[in-house]
Amino acid sequence: MPDIKRRTLLAGMAAMPAAACSELAETGPAGDIFDAAEDWHRSAHRTLASRQALAPEYAPDERSPDIRGNGTLKIETAEYREHKASGFADWQLSVSGLVDNPLTLSMADLRALPQRTQITRHDCVEGWSAIAEWSGPQLSALLDKAKVRKEANFIVFRCADVLYGRDYYESVDMVDAYHPQTIIAHELNGAPLPEKNGAPLRMRIERQLGYKHAKYLTAIEAVASFEDIYDGKGGFWEDIGDYQWYAGI
Repeated sequence: MPDIKRRTLLAGMAAMPAAACSELAETGPAGDIFDAAEDWHRSAHRTLASRQALAPEYAPDERSPDIRGNGTLKIETAEYREHKASGFADWQLSVSGLVDNPLTLSMADLRALPQRTQITRHDCVEGWSAIAEWSGPQLSALLDKAKVRKEANFIVFRCADVLYGRDYYESVDMVDAYHPQTIIAHELNGAPLPEKNGAPLRMRIERQLGYKHAKYLTAIEAVASFEDIYDGKGGFWEDIGDYQWYAGI
């Protein structure tokens, strides 16, 4: 597609009401156009930004007074309530899939790893933002320890919350998986992660919108494709058609 036509298409899409975009995206030819636009946006973002370009970080006095919860705010299963009552002492995170060395890590194991603390801005697709301090090990450290195979193209995040009868999950490509600011956060503003924000573990994918930051993390899986995962689009909201897979900011 010539550059001038592409810019015209994207400008027109940006001016559409959200409902109109949703309805248009459901049609065949328009769906193809939206897919092409998403691919172009993702490609342009990757080309213009260094593979290691960092999201902005902030000073402690710039933190927001409260970090609101969004989506699932409380998990009512007996298993989760028992874990929460015990301070998540027995919570486990698995790393599996296309790896040579599958892992099962406790909260103590995760805290024993080198930690990264970063103050970043959370941008929600619904239009609100907040600045907070997040701490936890880099995802890349776990992937290196698990020895991810070269045929893996994506990292899938499995979660303990269930929406509309379906387990929540999300995913990123290997560029964001190995980005230095991609961490498995267990602390928010110097304290254990609250339940409304995804306790005991949540992802921080700092160069993407908030719905990519999976909460209540239970498992990490290296995969070659999404073909055999639910509807094959790489995430809960993506599968039901609400949001695109790539949410770069």
